[in-house]
Amino acid sequence: MAERFSTFGDFWPYYLREHARPATRAVHIAGTWTAAVILAFGLLVGPWWLALVAVLVGYGSAWIAHMAIERNRPATFTYPTWSLLADLRLAWLAATGRLGAELRRNGL
Repeated sequence: MAERFSTFGDFWPYYLREHARPATRAVHIAGTWTAAVILAFGLLVGPWWLALVAVLVGYGSAWIAHMAIERNRPATFTYPTWSLLADLRLAWLAATGRLGAELRRNGL
């Protein structure tokens, strides 16, 4: 990845382009929400190791989507924090019905 970003605002359109296929976004969104539920359950009810399962579910599903559907390298490897924030933003926009408008605004 040759692109370098200094702000999350600059990274976000790149992130969306790297998730251009609807199936990739669907797997990311499902993985993010599933991981969030597992994490919350693990932290609130236990056992604690469910937090580790949540990480595996979240990142595992995303990485599989990149390999099998999008055929590109996950941004997580270069921008781990921004990638996590973007995954959460993507899932939130989808849940609130605003993802379509955001994709159109960014030319997708």
